[in-house]
Amino acid sequence: MFKIQTLNAIAECGLSKLTPPEFEVSEDCKEPQGILLRSFDMNSMAIPKSLLAVARAGAGVNNIPIEDCANHGIVVFNTPGANANAVKELVVAALLLSSRKIAEGVAWTKTLTGTNDISKTVEKGKSQFIGPELKGKKLGVIGLGAIGAQVANTGYALGMQVCGHDPFLSVDAAWSLSRAVKKACSIEELISTSDYISLHVPYTDKTKGMY
Repeated sequence: MFKIQTLNAIAECGLSKLTPPEFEVSEDCKEPQGILLRSFDMNSMAIPKSLLAVARAGAGVNNIPIEDCANHGIVVFNTPGANANAVKELVVAALLLSSRKIAEGVAWTKTLTGTNDISKTVEKGKSQFIGPELKGKKLGVIGLGAIGAQVANTGYALGMQVCGHDPFLSVDAAWSLSRAVKKACSIEELISTSDYISLHVPYTDKTKGMY
């Protein structure tokens, strides 16, 4: 039986594929041969001597001690693209929240409780939360992997002018991009011509503090 320890909550649809008698899955598994995690930081934990593999439900692996795992012959897996749509939706939400001043408007309306003749107060004060529309604005996307490509395509679908920069663009990612997404030859060019910038690069020693 292959023993697997979960360091974060993992979706049941995934765990249902790891059934007895082939697998034993639990949070407090002793001497696990495999570990499943999402955001748990393994860098500060002692690596079990029994461990053979680590699998992360996500793209990044900065929360896993890759070098130590390699030295011990432990295989590390990730799942690039698995949560790409979810992240893309959060990016779109962030664009709307920041551009249309939605959060500020909500906070302001909460201060109006008990106001007399509230309709006049709202009519007078609502213009401060209009904010610019996204349509027609320029969106720059740095990193055109599984997430960045979806953000770029969705930006175009919202009527934005989109340009992207990725010196390591894969063939598969290129096929997934709308032909309307323009190429920026450098990060400097992208930044200087964009109204909004969405950053989608792995967190490594080379990208840390790059902007």
